[in-house]
This record gives sequence, C-alpha cells and structure tokens, in this order.
Amino acid sequence: MQQFNGFLTDRGSKYAVSGGPVTSRADVKAFLKALTRDKRFAKASHNTWAALLADDGPTKGDDGEAGAGLVILRMLEREGLQGHIIVVTRWFGGTKLGGDRFRRVQDCVDHYLTNADLRNGGG
Repeated sequence: MQQFNGFLTDRGSKYAVSGGPVTSRADVKAFLKALTRDKRFAKASHNTWAALLADDGPTKGDDGEAGAGLVILRMLEREGLQGHIIVVTRWFGGTKLGGDRFRRVQDCVDHYLTNADLRNGGG
C-alpha cells in the first residue's frame, strides 16, 4: 500500500490518497479493511475509492461523498490503470466545499498517479 498524506488541505478539510494492486472484489475489500485498521483512516469522514478490475470490471465506493468514486473511476479509465485501487480520504474541516470537493478528489488522484510507483500491479 502506498500512501500520501499532508499534501492537500482546503478550508480545514485534510486529504490523503492511498492505493495499491488489486485483482478482485475480495482484494478491494481486503485493501479497504487494511487501510481502516489505521484509526486515523477509520475515523475519516470519507474513504472514497475506485478500481478497474480485469475480470470484474469497474467498481467504486463513495462512502458518503456522493459522486467522488465516479471521479476516481473516470481518472483510472483515462489512465488505463487496471488492477489498481485508489482511495481518497477526507477529514471534514467544518466548511462544505460544494463542487470544489470534486476538484480536490481530482487533485489527490493526480498526486497519486504522479508520485506512486505503478510498475507493480498497475496497468
């Protein structure tokens, strides 16, 4: 699991992005379980995610941040990144971001795609 923390805040909300190789829905479930073993991530406001699975197709989860999983999924599709999950975590800072929340999700995914080692288990 690769994680990037502390690189993005917006009006009090803090973000992190995590990811790693997955090949099945069971792998996705295991990845999310491993992520939320860390209390910080378990207590986060949202852990939105998406993955393109070779056999099972696209899958995503909004975790209360309606539409955010689809944003991640579309970015994975554009990159052609199969067999990899990306999770954007948000700790709500008290101010609603409106449509800007989707830009922050995009910023997190961009940061991950730029900085993560995608050679193993990624497209």
